[in-house]
Amino acid sequence: MKITIIAVGNLRETYFRAAAEEYLKRLSPYAQVAVVEVAEETAPLGASPASEAKLREKEGQQILKAVPAGSLALVLAIEGRQHSSEQFAAWLEQQRLIGRSHISFIIGGSTGLSEQVKAQSAGQISFGALTLPHQLARIVLLEQIYRAFRILRNEPYHK
Repeated sequence: MKITIIAVGNLRETYFRAAAEEYLKRLSPYAQVAVVEVAEETAPLGASPASEAKLREKEGQQILKAVPAGSLALVLAIEGRQHSSEQFAAWLEQQRLIGRSHISFIIGGSTGLSEQVKAQSAGQISFGALTLPHQLARIVLLEQIYRAFRILRNEPYHK
């Protein structure tokens, strides 16, 4: 299975980069996972909602260009559907069983995702009602993908 994570911005902090590298290494026996970073548009402090919407649209255009052809694209959004780790694992397995070989997960920037990106995605998933910084959301996503593959193979996870 191929998994592409399309993320706005890069991981600036070394601890986020180290965590991402570790999970990508752990995922290598299970799936071909790639991270595609698109440029983050910076909003000045106190930017108007209209200015932020323009920034989201610019980022959205980059995101849509980065989505691999033929992949199932899902966005991470607070309003998305929540899954337990076991449900997420079962969903991934279901995608494999129906012949879907490529899934893309989209993580927006600090101002969120454009409505166009949300509308063109196949669905939305959520890690809960908490707002996570987009850099941390990437790490959580990588960890949950790794956990899902461990669950599917009945392999132990750390205690």
